[in-house]
Amino acid sequence: MRREDKAIHDRDEIEAIIRGSLACRLALSDNNRPYVVPLSFGYENNTLYFHSASEGKKVEILKKNSNVCFEFDIDHEVVQAEKPCKWSMKYRSVIGFGKGSLVEDLEEKKKGLDAIMQHYAGRSFEYLEPAIESTVIIKVEIESMTGKKSGY
Repeated sequence: MRREDKAIHDRDEIEAIIRGSLACRLALSDNNRPYVVPLSFGYENNTLYFHSASEGKKVEILKKNSNVCFEFDIDHEVVQAEKPCKWSMKYRSVIGFGKGSLVEDLEEKKKGLDAIMQHYAGRSFEYLEPAIESTVIIKVEIESMTGKKSGY
């Protein structure tokens, strides 16, 4: 990271940013062409989970290339100044890399759904097995991530 003074090294602070985010931007690469999509997510034990339609660009790309990048950001605020070149932005963010895959195992799908629902609803739910079977869950095992903040 170029600006070490903005780096976040504390794992709890990085995870607080993830937990405070409403969306995760997931980046994939299709034949060396980037593709980024904002998604609802769940986070548990260094793993991200996403609910997905069974067909579509991200699923097609993920089947060919499991390398992903992800981004979270919170606490945005424009900081004004007298001179335009002195304007800045307050924020906290996380960027990371990992391996993505489509979850096939029913118990793991349920675990992914629970992580997503825990993030947004603060609790888990009961799922009917046919619903779990037809649900597509993308799992990203996080390999590395860094945090950055400005103005905090």
